[in-house]
Amino acid sequence: MTIAVASGKGGTGKTTVAANLAWLLAGRRSTQYLDCDVEEPNGHLLLHPVLEAAEKVAVPVPVVERERCDGCGACARACQFRALAALPTGVLTFPELCHGCGGCALVCPRGAIGEGERVVGAVESGRAGPLAFVHGRLRIGEAMSPPLVRAVTAHVSPERLVIIDAPPGTSCPVVAALQAADLVLLVAEPTPFGLHDLGLAADLARKMGKPRGLVINRCDLGDDRLLRYADKQEIAVWASLPHDRRAAEAFAHGLLAAQAVPEFGRLLAPLADRLGAL
Repeated sequence: MTIAVASGKGGTGKTTVAANLAWLLAGRRSTQYLDCDVEEPNGHLLLHPVLEAAEKVAVPVPVVERERCDGCGACARACQFRALAALPTGVLTFPELCHGCGGCALVCPRGAIGEGERVVGAVESGRAGPLAFVHGRLRIGEAMSPPLVRAVTAHVSPERLVIIDAPPGTSCPVVAALQAADLVLLVAEPTPFGLHDLGLAADLARKMGKPRGLVINRCDLGDDRLLRYADKQEIAVWASLPHDRRAAEAFAHGLLAAQAVPEFGRLLAPLADRLGAL
């Protein structure tokens, strides 16, 4: 079972829920935690894993052999992402825009385009006690994170219960993370902003055909519009977590709230049991 913990925006408590849930589950069964928020991974700040392996992740990019190129421009016309430009002086490539599809090499009539690679980041893995841990780190300045997200989800262990900490929002990196999931656990706050962004994330999960559950964080703040939306959309509320300053302080100090605040762990325990039973 692979469960993605997602949210329509940052700051909802998604990583807090994902990391604490993974830690609780690891005490019950073999569990793996994957941090797919590769632009700003912070699950390791709470779980403190011992990293044992690292691998670079690269995407293919075109390399033009100028001796064979006649400047016909077929490659530039074929590229929908404008990663190549045909000029009178030759073909320019823009590796940061390349999506690695290889279409430019296929349409080149002179076979003048080879393949190089561009490193986009790294995947690091290890253990946090009994919990298997994997996360990705996007290279600074890199604009495209989906290839690295897919490299992280390639480490999903079929023998374990897997918690994926998805990136926030509903853009391409989120889609790449949710593709590996059997179930999407949405984390939202009962505020107007929280309701709006929950609607976006819930709609994305529905369009991807993923079953959805809801965790309401800071449930004692705001109003009941989030509950009414969940009822209307037939999204089950699997946990409600009240606002607790001690949990925020634990996060600020790099501690798991389930360890630092016993009440927080007791509130999440039924959710861990429910997911384990699935």
